[in-house]
Amino acid sequence: MDVRLVFCTCPDIDSAHALASLLVERRLAACVNLLPAMQSVYRWEGRVEQASEVQLLIKTTAARLDALSALIRREHPYDLPEILAISPSAGLPDYLDWIRVQTREEA
Repeated sequence: MDVRLVFCTCPDIDSAHALASLLVERRLAACVNLLPAMQSVYRWEGRVEQASEVQLLIKTTAARLDALSALIRREHPYDLPEILAISPSAGLPDYLDWIRVQTREEA
């Protein structure tokens, strides 16, 4: 399957909205869901940290994944942003087609 679901966390709702809008405007994502008020616990630079974050669920295609990742790396406020792409094993065919259409590069 060529559709990808990408997970990415942001430190706050403003940066999450800005990144989500940019991804959709540039046709790198068909849709981005923002799940605010998430708590993360992780190890960073030798310490266990805790933070409130916003989880982004980004719908894209394998063909757009490299460009999407490059934009996130360039625009994200974190030094090391989460970019974790998974390939769904199934999905509503019409919805999957919609993702493909919405992420096509403009002619």
